[in-house]
Amino acid sequence: MKVPRDLSGEQLIKKLERLGYKVTRQTGSHIRLTCDNPTQHHITIPHHDPLRLGTLNSILGDVAAQLKMTRDELLQRLFG
Repeated sequence: MKVPRDLSGEQLIKKLERLGYKVTRQTGSHIRLTCDNPTQHHITIPHHDPLRLGTLNSILGDVAAQLKMTRDELLQRLFG
């Protein structure tokens, strides 16, 4: 599945909240999300519109590794 190219930081945050991530703080235009399942994991999302493709790919790769699934499985769960 292809990565959406017009995704904003706010839209990505809403999708990640469905997977158990919660907003813990914000510094400037960067928002920190934390997930406690299975171990604590932090990820920073820029509040930009749209997110750069490389930034989005990096975030998705980190989240997929934390949730022990492939990037394609994560894309299917988030955008399928």
